Amino acid sequence: MSSASSEITREPAPSWVARVALRDFRSYIDQTVEVGSGPVVVTGENGAGKTNLLEAVSLLSPGRGLRGVALSELARGGGPGTWAVSARADAQGPVEVGTGTTPTSRERRQVRVNGATVAVASLAEWLSILWLTPAMDRLFAEGATGRRRFLDRLTLALHPEHAGHSARYEAAMRARNRLLAETDGPADPAWLGALERKMVEHGVCVAEARRDTVAALGDRLDRTPESLFARARVRVDGWAENELEMLVGGDVEDAFAAELRQRRGQDAAAGRATLGPHRTDLAVVHAGKDMPAERCSTGEQKALLLGLILAHAELVGERTGRRPVLLLDEVAAHLDAGRRDALFERLVGGGGQVWMTGTDRSLFAGLEGRASFVGVENGRLQV
Repeated sequence: MSSASSEITREPAPSWVARVALRDFRSYIDQTVEVGSGPVVVTGENGAGKTNLLEAVSLLSPGRGLRGVALSELARGGGPGTWAVSARADAQGPVEVGTGTTPTSRERRQVRVNGATVAVASLAEWLSILWLTPAMDRLFAEGATGRRRFLDRLTLALHPEHAGHSARYEAAMRARNRLLAETDGPADPAWLGALERKMVEHGVCVAEARRDTVAALGDRLDRTPESLFARARVRVDGWAENELEMLVGGDVEDAFAAELRQRRGQDAAAGRATLGPHRTDLAVVHAGKDMPAERCSTGEQKALLLGLILAHAELVGERTGRRPVLLLDEVAAHLDAGRRDALFERLVGGGGQVWMTGTDRSLFAGLEGRASFVGVENGRLQV
């Protein structure tokens, strides 16, 4: 188990992005913006590039950013060019981060931290970044894939090694799928066994980190004072995570390995692994109504999601000693005045950096004098 499981008693320190420079990224040719450590409000007309700026910040963490698109789509104009995002941040100390693509590597992004080339997954050791976008409004109503990715983002903030274990598990699983799909004879059992051992080794780590995260988040939600935002109950639902409830240590690994061996024929016929943490789901219930999130109204689902994000940010601060950077796209547009004020007070009170977008600056009047305001117009940024 990661050391993140131990309690941190010191006051959480904010992680924040002080300067962002964009080159040939989305709608930006060459722009730089500097902001403070508190809330950041990005305003402009629809299509001006507000979300593009948040997407650039999201790429300072592992993965493909808040839109999850192919790297080639991030180049200006969506063409075949390259792009770059660089930033100066403070994550319990100053750090310079740069990421982007090169002419010879447009589908594998390069990352440099303090001038040294590093793996993308290692970004989690420096910055924890979480986001909420309008595209996530149907997270509870749609398939498990989106909820699993959301859960992994939450988990990564508490367990930076989670990205590496997830990548190695997926790589071993894909290799096993290919081996089972071979038609020129039975798959080599020794090679299958080696791949399954890798799946077990990393898959159990993935499941354990998710289970720890959901348990801690559930406890944090229980300790969150009643507010205008709906309170959620959360549970991780997956074979490996459920087995961890009943078995310990090597027993879980032995059970997982045995299931994979037993399912070789079934998985070969299906063309995929039918069991493992790649099939896990996140179950969310509206606590006040004792109702599954997917049966709640659209407004209630958004409130549940926002409440989860805020509680998780507080949890990360407690457990790691640093608060994550939050990216909240169009978060104020559909909140009434009372809920907007409650949200702003909670964000300011938390002490971390939060980037928010909106078309109307007046929606953020409660943050005047307490936030950095960035205007976006015609591909240009102005503080």
